[in-house]
This record gives sequence, structure tokens and C-alpha cells, in this order.
Amino acid sequence: MGSERRYWYEDGLDPEDLEFQRLYGPVLPATRAEAKEFFGGLGLPWWIAGGWSIEAFTGVSRPHDDLDVSFWRKNVPQLVEHSKGRYHVWSAGSAGIHPLSVEKPEVPDTADQVWLREHALAPWRYDVVLNPDRDGRWVFRRDPSLDFDLDEVTWIADDGIRYLNPEMAICYKAKADRPKDRQDLANTLPLLSPARRTWLADMVHHLHPDHPWLDQIR
Repeated sequence: MGSERRYWYEDGLDPEDLEFQRLYGPVLPATRAEAKEFFGGLGLPWWIAGGWSIEAFTGVSRPHDDLDVSFWRKNVPQLVEHSKGRYHVWSAGSAGIHPLSVEKPEVPDTADQVWLREHALAPWRYDVVLNPDRDGRWVFRRDPSLDFDLDEVTWIADDGIRYLNPEMAICYKAKADRPKDRQDLANTLPLLSPARRTWLADMVHHLHPDHPWLDQIR
């Protein structure tokens, strides 16, 4: 992506996505291979969640709007340093977006994400969810009283990328219950072990006691 290129909004964006991009700038999500090259060079844990983690588990392809990369919140200063000369890093949250720098890499308490792009005229490439930890353990953002060892909630696929476990990814998706989330649920359930399926049913019930997915999961 050289500076001689110009970026426009993709055709067919839904009104909400178009409004977002008109306000903050166009989006061109990185591929998994690009994420592996960039984040792998950092030498710190990172993983992919969302729909791509489901596809990696099921092998069933579907269109994806973005790439859900997750990263430890505590490691943002190292990410900012690693990005120097390649990407600008911005914090993103309820108080707006703000550029971070090697000198000032602190993420505001109001921000749970960082966005990366080459420069002001380039599209956003990464929307990174910052995951909190508790003494090095992965904190479940849907219920922060729960924490797990990272290896308990992620797995490494044949492509060498770490992904969020399918039952955890589906658990996150239950809140939105969009058509693509229901599609991911249908593709995942037949492949889950009885133990993983029971865990998913128990956790969805814990978070959403009257959720319509429960009859399907149990």
C-alpha cells in the first residue's frame, strides 16, 4: 500500500458501515496471513477470535467483514514500538480515537481497542481488541469474575495461528444473535465434543438465562 494509492469506500456497504467509515476513514481488513507476519514478528501472544476462529475450526467458509485480532492490553507499548515506521496506532473507545506513540503509549481507560493504519490517507488494517489479564490469565470480558489460562481458551491451528476456542467464540456471539452468528452456531455445534457443548450451554445460560439458542445447544 504505497502513498500513491487512494482509497475509497467499498461498494455495497450497509448504511451503518458507510456512516462509520465516512466518519473515521475507510477500512481494508488485513488477512490472516498478514496478521501472522506482523503480529508473529512481535514475539508476544496474540490470537484471532470471531468468525474467522469459527471458520478455522469448522472448515466452513463464509464472508467476513473484518479480522478479529486480540492482544493483551498490558502489551500495547510493545505493539506501538513494533509498529513504528509501519503503522500508526490509535486507541479507540467511548471517548473517541487518539493516536499513541512510543513516548505516550498509554491506552485510556475508556478504550478497549487499538486501530492500526499506515497513515492518515490509508485505510484501517487492524481493529485489535485489548484483552485484560489477571496475573497472566485470560479474563472473560462477558463476566470479568472468570479467568482462564490462555491455553484453556485458545488453540493453535495447522496454519500456526492461535484461535479462540469455538465454544468461547460462540458464547461471545450469543449476545448479538445476528444471522451470521446463528450460521456460525449451526456450523459449530455438530463438531463440538459433549464436554465443550455442555460448557457452552452452561455459560450461555449463565450470561443469558432466556437465550433462544439454549434449546438448540442442549
